[in-house]
Amino acid sequence: MMKVLITTDWYKPAVNGVVTSVLNLCEGLQKLGCEVRILTLSGDRHSRKEGNVTYIGSAGAGKIYPGARFMVTSGHKYIKDLENWCPDIVHSQCEFFTYFLAKRVSKACGCPIVHTYHTIYEDYTKYFCPNEKIGRFLAAVYSKMIIRTADEVIVPTEKIRSFLEYYGVATPVAVVPSGLKLDQFGMADSAKTEDIKKRLGITGSEKVIVYLGRLAKEKNISELLNYVGAQDDASLRLLIVGDGPYRKDLQEQAETHNIADKVIFAGMVKPDEVADYYALGRIFVSASQSETQGLTYIEAMASGLPLLCRADECLHGVVQNGLTGYTYSSLDDFSSKLSMMIGNPDLTEHMGIRARDAVFGRYSEIEFAKGVLKVYIRAMIRNRMNSPAVPQSADL
Repeated sequence: MMKVLITTDWYKPAVNGVVTSVLNLCEGLQKLGCEVRILTLSGDRHSRKEGNVTYIGSAGAGKIYPGARFMVTSGHKYIKDLENWCPDIVHSQCEFFTYFLAKRVSKACGCPIVHTYHTIYEDYTKYFCPNEKIGRFLAAVYSKMIIRTADEVIVPTEKIRSFLEYYGVATPVAVVPSGLKLDQFGMADSAKTEDIKKRLGITGSEKVIVYLGRLAKEKNISELLNYVGAQDDASLRLLIVGDGPYRKDLQEQAETHNIADKVIFAGMVKPDEVADYYALGRIFVSASQSETQGLTYIEAMASGLPLLCRADECLHGVVQNGLTGYTYSSLDDFSSKLSMMIGNPDLTEHMGIRARDAVFGRYSEIEFAKGVLKVYIRAMIRNRMNSPAVPQSADL
């Protein structure tokens, strides 16, 4: 049985792509027979262990990035316990505080460290540096500094591999798309869906397009508001599901541009209710170009929704234009494709069926775990081969 330690600054109850990836990877690895423990930051200043999760005391760092936390204690006793457990592999998911704990455990146990690079920090420089050019430089330097100390790097898309090549990263990089629990999507309860419609004021005659995700400036949701506001179809509604630091600005934008009647802000919803909100829409829309993979794209497709998304490298192999949806590059492009899709329900339905078929199997949590496990084994073999204490012919 392989023992795997996953380290992450982000963990539930936070809701974001890193947390989703960690939870699904953990469950997938356990199904494959691995023993998994998680090391993360506590929601308060106290360290503790609960089940297979070790929490290290931390404090809020919201001024740096909304929801971020920093470590306030070394948690020596708890880290020592993980060292005594002696994992076969340490898998880091974040580049900040828990990464250095990951390196400590890796060094103490003589095991390799694999790192998943989830975030293009150049898109987030406004949160920590007032000068964009300097911020981008610092993001590139820091990313390269961290990654070069790992034995293997995992990225979710070719887009991120290209970024790391541009940074000059020499560490081996493997593309392994993050997996999801897809069975919950496309199985919405019709009674619950009708109840949500009533609560949100959605009538049966309205054509709903859905955006679901974090409401942050880098997600470019303002573009969606502008583009939807430019449409002549009075029955069109943009349903925005989620919350974040940019929500107030978006609501003010909708009011200022007199399109508040076209936009519905549903707010944050519980993870087990997400599928019900996808079921409200006919099309999933996104204008973001800051995604590393875009797990909500996969969720939407699994829910039977075709995509209409701003063209981006992370969508290569995901959106098949004319089959599972479309990418767009301008207002005119968005308008013509939206009109074609929303005005042809049969086309949209067939695209949704193809979208659902395209993601099942490819993006399951088990396939995700299998892909990651291959990287673990490769890193362990290289570690054994390079160890002076073990003959180069040694087996795992």
